[in-house]
Amino acid sequence: MARRGLRPPRRGPLPGRCGAKPHRCVAKPRRYSHRRCGQPVLALLLASASALTAACGGERPLVVGSKNFTEQSILGELVAGWIERTTTIPVRRRLHLGGTFIAHQALIGGQIDLYVEYTGTAFTAILKHPPVADPDSVRRAVAAEYDRRWSLQWTPPLGFENTFAILVRSSTGDSLGLRTISDAAPHAPGWRPGFGYEFTEREDGLRGLARAYGLRFGREARLMDLGLLYRALASEQVDLVAGNSTDGQIAALNLLMLEDDLHYFPPYEAAPVVRKDALEAYPQLGPALRELAGRIDTREMRALNRAVDVDGRDFREVVRGWIDSELGPNSGT
Repeated sequence: MARRGLRPPRRGPLPGRCGAKPHRCVAKPRRYSHRRCGQPVLALLLASASALTAACGGERPLVVGSKNFTEQSILGELVAGWIERTTTIPVRRRLHLGGTFIAHQALIGGQIDLYVEYTGTAFTAILKHPPVADPDSVRRAVAAEYDRRWSLQWTPPLGFENTFAILVRSSTGDSLGLRTISDAAPHAPGWRPGFGYEFTEREDGLRGLARAYGLRFGREARLMDLGLLYRALASEQVDLVAGNSTDGQIAALNLLMLEDDLHYFPPYEAAPVVRKDALEAYPQLGPALRELAGRIDTREMRALNRAVDVDGRDFREVVRGWIDSELGPNSGT
């Protein structure tokens, strides 16, 4: 547990009901859709759960969040499990929150205390800067601006980068001699692309990519969840997609990642972003997160993703195995 005298971060109360018995809460369950859930609704749900804990007494746990795709579920569970195994901090999980903007709003609003973000995503999608190729410049810029604007701290990167991957079928690449995105541009007028919703809206997404490479597709793009894009490409429903470079389905479905030969995309180093008041409330937290630095390389992250998306294993089981391999199966405080 956190040291006495140190109060965990406060979160704004919302209506909840406590039963007559101490520490027992009763609240009506709410139904809501995860599909494109609006930020105000999600914030209300998150804050309501926090309020129930506050109203019923007891010390607040550290709340670890994540976005709503496989790698983020893995990383959220991994960070939460690592903290539980290496500290005495009580941890609560709020995974699968939504996209980048929803997760960010949950963090700055105090509904979660940390989640793993990518430096290039923060630089372009959150801070609205044009893409920059130098990793150190991007890392320094996001760290300084997050601290100044929201009192958030970027901890050291986990050890891998997850950039956007522009993909075609390997058979298409072989028949047309494609190696780079520039090689593919002349063929775009005859192709139907597929993209995730967020990619079409981000500063470092479709519009900038199309300008940089002169991409002009002859058919309207299909918009779908990220997890569906790869199979849509493999089954020839679309001809080119924007995925994530660490996804395990790329190799499993024999897809070809085209080289970003114009270096359009910024670096996307994965790192936990944490509220500074949480670091102050839990002195063990900072050292635990720093111990995670550099432990996961790109090949290892791709293998973890593949274990879930291709092999069908539960992400919690996959994460437990990884932590056991790092700390030993009988570790824990």
